[in-house]
Amino acid sequence: MPILSFSLSENLYVRDPQSTDLGRNIIEHSIKLIDKLGFEDFTFKKLAQEIKSTEASIYRYFENKHKLLIYLIDWYWTWLEYKIDYEVNNIKDPIKRLKIGLAKLCEEKTLDPQIAHVDEEALERIMIAEFEKTFLTKQVDADNKEGLFVPYKSLCRKIAELIKEVSPDYQFPHSLSSTILLMIKNQLFYAKHLPSLSDIKFNPKNHNKRLYILVEQLVFKTIH
Repeated sequence: MPILSFSLSENLYVRDPQSTDLGRNIIEHSIKLIDKLGFEDFTFKKLAQEIKSTEASIYRYFENKHKLLIYLIDWYWTWLEYKIDYEVNNIKDPIKRLKIGLAKLCEEKTLDPQIAHVDEEALERIMIAEFEKTFLTKQVDADNKEGLFVPYKSLCRKIAELIKEVSPDYQFPHSLSSTILLMIKNQLFYAKHLPSLSDIKFNPKNHNKRLYILVEQLVFKTIH
C-alpha cells in the first residue's frame, strides 16, 4: 500500500517534517502530547523529552509551537479533503455527492494505514479542542497572507462546490460551508463537554450518525 504525504505551505515549517524520520517522529509525538496535555501545557521541551532529542532539533523543523499547531490542523483538513475527493470521484449524482461529502465530515475518524506517523483519531480531538487557536490571534492577517489557512479554505470551497452542484442558484455556498465545518466541530465538543448546548448526545456508537442527520437536514433544507 502506498504511503501518503501531503504538500503543505513552506511558511509553516523551517524544514519539511515529512522528509525525515526525526520530522515524522516530531509530528507523531506532538499529536500524542497535545492530545494528552492540551495546547497550553504543550512545550517543545516536553516534546524533546518524549522523543529523546533536544529542543534545538525541534526548532530546526518548526519556528514555534503555534506554527506546529497550524501544521497539524492543516494536515487534518488536507487529509479530510483527500478522503472526500476519493469517495465522490466517480459519483455523478450531485445529491449523492453532497451527501457523501457531508458524511465524510461527520463520520468517526479512524487510523489511516497509509500514514503510520499520524494518529487521525487523536488529531481530530486536537482539531475539535484547538482549531480556533490557529486563527483567533493578533497575527491572523499576516498568517493568512502567508497561506497558512489554505487547506481549511480549500475544504470549505470543496463543500461549497458540492452545494452549488445541487443548488446552482443558492447565494451563500461558502458561508454555509464554513458554518457547517465549525458547527460539526462545536457540536462534537458540546456533546462531550457541554451537553446541554447540543441535541447530539455523546455516545461512541451513534453520535456521529446523529450529527450527520442534523447536518444533512440543515444543509438540504437551507439550499432548497
